[in-house]
Formats: sequence, structure tokens, C-alpha cells
Amino acid sequence: MQYKIKGTTMETVDILIETGEKIYTESGGMAWMRGNVSMETNTKGGVMAGLGRMLAGESLFLTTYTCKGKQAVVTFAPEVPGKILDVQLAAGQSLICQKDAFMCAEDSIKLEMHFRKKLGAGLFGGEGFILQKITGPGTVFLEIPGEVREYELQAGEIMKVDPGHIAMFEPTVSYDISRVKGFKNIFFSGEGLFLAQLKGPGKVWLQSLPLANLAAKLYHYMPKSSS
Repeated sequence: MQYKIKGTTMETVDILIETGEKIYTESGGMAWMRGNVSMETNTKGGVMAGLGRMLAGESLFLTTYTCKGKQAVVTFAPEVPGKILDVQLAAGQSLICQKDAFMCAEDSIKLEMHFRKKLGAGLFGGEGFILQKITGPGTVFLEIPGEVREYELQAGEIMKVDPGHIAMFEPTVSYDISRVKGFKNIFFSGEGLFLAQLKGPGKVWLQSLPLANLAAKLYHYMPKSSS
């Protein structure tokens, strides 16, 4: 499988597949394609697996594209302005991602929900109790709103983040919440009562545009009903 990511603020990824190669995506994820390609839509892993993916922000059904000719190109586009990340995962290697981060992947990639076990992190961590867990081997493409910054945390190193800015992290990174101190900081800083606390070792990826922030900004420009 070969691929090329193109664009700037609204990137697309062209994926070149050859005879028998497969790529799958959430329902409605494909933008356009060229060549002899077959489509098969199912729950991929069964109904329970599909329901788990729904809780993690994806669709119940997934669509698999298989090259039936010599070569074909399938193009995928993100839902909002941002970056497409291509990540190569080894067998058994995983990433924990925000809801709706998954875009498309090789057929060998496993997509499932990840449940936050800590009550505080689930209630106040910004994304709820359910995240996405993506496991290799293979290449996965993730859509991240805004720009992306990558950090490597050393063992015991702590990073505090507004929860909406967390795109994904390695499973070795522990995730908890910490309370903002100070009356004025809580009520007038705009950061809320809690911050996410990420503790190394491991990599974390942060995004510049949380979807909740974008939605809140756009809401002010939406026409309001007079009734």
C-alpha cells in the first residue's frame, strides 16, 4: 500500500492499493476513488464490536474497499479543518485516541473502544469515559482538528492540558485530572475547574482546535429562533 497526503488546512489522503489489498473506513468516510474497487459494508467484528465503536464516536457499520484490478486509488477527506496523521503500528502496538479520530486504516488494524477506569477522568476529562483504541499491525490514518504538536514524556514527567486539546497518547501514559487552584483561576481564567494530567513515560499528541471550542464559537453566529 502506498499513499500521499495532500493539502494544507483541509488535507486529503490518496491511498494506492493493488490487487487484493484492502482499506476500511467509517460509514461515509470515502471522498472519491479511481479504478476497479469493490465495497463491502458490515459491522466488522459483529454487532457488539460495532456498538462499542459507536460509543467511541464512530459508525456502527464500516466499509471495506478492495482493489479488484491491478491498481486503484481511494481518497479520504476529514470532516473538519485539521491534519491527517499517518501512523505505522507494529503488531500489538496501540494508541488511545479521542472520539472520532479514526479516519481509515489497513484491514489488519483493529479499532475498538477504550474505557476510562478512573471516575474523575471519565467525568471531568473532557471526552467522557469512552475513547478509541487502535492496535496494529498496519498503517492507520487519523483526522485531528487544527494543528498537531507531539511530545515525548519521560518516566514520571507530568504535563497538564486543557482536556479538549488531547488528540491521542500511548497506553504507557497515565491519564488523570487535577483541580485548578484559586477562586479567580476557577471562575475567570476560562479553563474550568479541572485540567487533564498526563504522566509519562510515552508520547502524547495535542491538537490546537478542540471541536467543542469550534462548536461554541460557531453557535454565537447561528440564527436564533424568535419563538
